[in-house]
Amino acid sequence: MTDAATNPPFVAIACGGTGGHLFPGIAVAEELKKRGCKIALLISPKDVDQQAVKSAQGFEIFTLSAVGLQNRNYFSFGLSFWKSFCASRKIFKQRKPDAVLAMGGFTSAPPILAVKKFASKTFLHESNTISGRANRFLARFVDEAFIGFPETESRLRAKKISVTGTPVRPQFSQVCSSGRESAQNSGNQSGLTSAATIENCRTALGLDPNLPTILIVGGSQGASGLNEMILSALPLLADKKWQWLHLTGANDFEKVKAAYAAKSLKAIVKPFLAEMDLALGAATACVSRSGASSLAEIAAMRLPSLLVPFPAAADNHQYFNALAFDKTGAAKLLEQKNATSEEVAAILTELVENDLARSEIQNALAQWHAPRAAEQIAENILSAIARQQEEIAARKSSCGCGHAHGSAKHAP
Repeated sequence: MTDAATNPPFVAIACGGTGGHLFPGIAVAEELKKRGCKIALLISPKDVDQQAVKSAQGFEIFTLSAVGLQNRNYFSFGLSFWKSFCASRKIFKQRKPDAVLAMGGFTSAPPILAVKKFASKTFLHESNTISGRANRFLARFVDEAFIGFPETESRLRAKKISVTGTPVRPQFSQVCSSGRESAQNSGNQSGLTSAATIENCRTALGLDPNLPTILIVGGSQGASGLNEMILSALPLLADKKWQWLHLTGANDFEKVKAAYAAKSLKAIVKPFLAEMDLALGAATACVSRSGASSLAEIAAMRLPSLLVPFPAAADNHQYFNALAFDKTGAAKLLEQKNATSEEVAAILTELVENDLARSEIQNALAQWHAPRAAEQIAENILSAIARQQEEIAARKSSCGCGHAHGSAKHAP
């Protein structure tokens, strides 16, 4: 059996394309690193990937030239898929991984298929209720699939499926732990983020520590439809003594910033913010798309939210994610096509000013927080690696030839 102290397990994690794939992948990578593993992150050339991994320490980073299949771009998709497959095989030939984990999206399939030649253990994580095309395709090839929503199990054809929840980055746990510790020291046993922690997050972002704060976030690349919806509701909320933290995406930044200034509203407007733990920690309420990673972070922070699914999401999966939260009382769901300024204003007012409604939502969010998701995934991967190494050692011992059977041929 391999001595982990001298030859630690090497795990490759394909997690590029969107923040919803990347950040949960980094969370698992951090847990595996704690357990002594060497980690390679396989990401896409997109800016969100390249910027996010700058703060990821202690990992090898490889960029795969993958593009998503959209608008019938079959040629560019096929070409980039082949290039990513060849690049993955080259990486794995230089150093055989003990396991490969795919987090979904267009960077996932080439590494999983490329590593089959090396007899490594393979895994995928599906964070959404409706699994993506890449994961639906890959499920039949992997040793185990991890899922964020229980209802996803019937939609994946995998050998083994484990409901783990969706991992969140370690800094969310740190903010939550700080808040809970402060709350318990003050006699508040709710386990929610403390007032002191909220004030600290606001101060760190340049916000007034004492004003209710509305966070608007459309995902790692912004959301124009969400921005327009909020701007149309601003006149109905202009008399509120609130402040706004609005993450617009690059395209709408100037327009949204000018809209707040025109109404003399206290607001910090940014195209993108890497420190989402601070943003969620500072917020009284949130308006968000409903990608699974965003929902996992909202649940971790127990943040009352208005969820507006991205209407063009593949298989409308964001709607079904939001619906699961809405049905359990963990958030408010509003479809973009049905949204009126009056309804948006009314929901936000309730989320900020109705203490009973806030408390009920925060209690319901607890069921959607999976604090051990990253740990469970890391443990399952390492257990599978250990079992494979034991089987190889047993075969070597039984044949007495000094070569492993199954994964490679040996001379008779």
